[in-house]
Amino acid sequence: MDEMFLILSVLLYVFGIILLIVLIILGIRMFNILEKADRVLDNIDKKVNSLDNLFDVIDKTTTGINAITEKVSISMFNLISRLFSRKKKDKEESYNE
Repeated sequence: MDEMFLILSVLLYVFGIILLIVLIILGIRMFNILEKADRVLDNIDKKVNSLDNLFDVIDKTTTGINAITEKVSISMFNLISRLFSRKKKDKEESYNE
């Protein structure tokens, strides 16, 4: 019986040491994977930051186009409203005469 406890305790110690070694190896590999992921994220961040200027140019262009379109539509609206108001005035004058 004592031999069985001795064999089981030795097996537990061996398995514990093996488990500890495996966990250390997995931890080292995880650090390597995290370093690679960090490098990839830094690379992506640089590429995204390089596109910021392009997006600023696009934003300014769309703002300018929007302003021009708004001015044109307001002037067209004013022109059409003037034409209709003149027709109403002409009709009112013709009825009054």
